[in-house]
Amino acid sequence: MTASASASVPAADDPAHYAGLGTGEAKRRALARGWTTVRVVPPGTVLTMEYLEGRLNFEVEDDRVLRAWSG
Repeated sequence: MTASASASVPAADDPAHYAGLGTGEAKRRALARGWTTVRVVPPGTVLTMEYLEGRLNFEVEDDRVLRAWSG
């Protein structure tokens, strides 16, 4: 699932600060802080190694962000 906004990679936003947030709140914050795309995946999902500038990835279980990383 992805959501889009119109901005570039937010250099000052640390992805680690999203851990523990609910999925909806984390997505809203990420887009408001300038991430262009938010990708939400369950633990263990096989992902391509393709780097996409401006994308924030969330590993989510039980509607909580376990970890987040850019690209």
